[in-house]
Amino acid sequence: MNICVFCGSSDGVGTAYLEAAKELGRLMAENGHRLIYGGADIGLMGSIADAVLDGGGEVTGIIPSFLFDKEIAHRKISQLMVVGSMHERKKRMAELADAFVALPGGWGTLEELAEILTWKQLHLISKPALVLNTQGFFNSLLDFMKHSSQEGFLQEDNLKQILVAGSPAEVLTLLQKK
Repeated sequence: MNICVFCGSSDGVGTAYLEAAKELGRLMAENGHRLIYGGADIGLMGSIADAVLDGGGEVTGIIPSFLFDKEIAHRKISQLMVVGSMHERKKRMAELADAFVALPGGWGTLEELAEILTWKQLHLISKPALVLNTQGFFNSLLDFMKHSSQEGFLQEDNLKQILVAGSPAEVLTLLQKK
């Protein structure tokens, strides 16, 4: 399975997020899954890519040329695609992916996850989407989604479009069920 992972270009505070990213990468490689991601060698992005590679797995990175030029591109991955814009990056990742997983991150991660959930809501894609909720990172976002549904802005079915995993192992268990 090609699993697209959205995550931060930083490690976050403490080590829990970093360890979860590494563990997910290790498990992906162990189970023969390919990582599709944003192509950087920094933060959680670089850590998950390294873990997949260290486990003998395959990694495809898609990076816009302006980030490649800043020398943050991961030069040791299986395949690196350089595209013209962030929009092209997201489109290409979505085309290649069989499933989407969001790890902790910032604006970019939130935007990528929101776009996939919007596409699912509009029935443009039917691929599974989930969050790895390490240390409750996504709790506030999940609460917002529930509130949005209670206030009539999201249908209750929309809330079922996102799966929540509490551990890297549960990510793969949930994806196997889909």
